Amino acid sequence: GAPGTGKTACLSRVLLDCKDKLAGSRTVVLNCMALGSPHSVFPALAQQLGLPVATGRERIRSLEKHLTAQGPMVLLVLDELDQLESKGQDVLYTLFEWPQLPSSRLVLVGLANALDLTDRSLARLGAHLAGKPQLLHFPPYTKEQLTLILQERLGQVAGDPILDSAALQFCARKVSAVSGDARKALDVCRRAVEVVELEVRGQTLLKPLPRGE
Repeated sequence: GAPGTGKTACLSRVLLDCKDKLAGSRTVVLNCMALGSPHSVFPALAQQLGLPVATGRERIRSLEKHLTAQGPMVLLVLDELDQLESKGQDVLYTLFEWPQLPSSRLVLVGLANALDLTDRSLARLGAHLAGKPQLLHFPPYTKEQLTLILQERLGQVAGDPILDSAALQFCARKVSAVSGDARKALDVCRRAVEVVELEVRGQTLLKPLPRGE
């Protein structure tokens, strides 16, 4: 799904709700945007799993051996998966083929912005039904959904409403027409509040002088 459509927030909530069920497994969450290169995902994963330092193909073999040995399930979450695209897509193919290895205990969840990532970059996976990833599409938020999100978020602030209903609906309508990005809608509201705060601080409050002065 496109940015701001709730992918990361939804998965974070699922992981929180399933915390007890996942207690016996190992969960590793990596943001691929923070990696220096696509191949950096392998040392980052090895470090999270506590594996000894290795380089090149030896590191990949070490990871494969670890993930196919007896032990608890490993849930690997890769956010911003698009960042792992490389020449020949060897990084993505390696990651998506690991769960299909005999005795593999890896479950892979990838979050990507490109809707055609698997069809465009991982076409070979479709040749094997078992290896084809299951896709969950996050469509852009509608005006009604954005309005509810803004109302819920602003409702967490104590006191009188910060923005009136008409302003929230106007913001939701404009953002939904362009991108449906919830983060963009929240940024617009935040900026509106900041502008009002600056105007209030810049005003000079004149107090009446005491009698006789």
